[in-house]
Amino acid sequence: MNYLKGVFWEYPQLAEEEYLSQTLEGAHRQKDIELYRWMMRKFLEYGRVVDTLRFFSIDEIAEHLRELRLSPYTREKWQRLVEVYSAS
Repeated sequence: MNYLKGVFWEYPQLAEEEYLSQTLEGAHRQKDIELYRWMMRKFLEYGRVVDTLRFFSIDEIAEHLRELRLSPYTREKWQRLVEVYSAS
């Protein structure tokens, strides 16, 4: 089962892991912060934690969490995960 379809249902090309990885790496490398945060937000809101952590480290999430428009539930969940698992 491809769990990425639950995150990017409206963008089927991003549900392909290789394409998603290339897009994410490109956004990170080119410092396209809007695209990078949009992809992170999609994962935080709709993805499973295990899938999210395959693409974003807990420290990266902590760094951007304050800037993301998230539902209250999602924000609380990820703030708690960051508190418990952050290396910093």
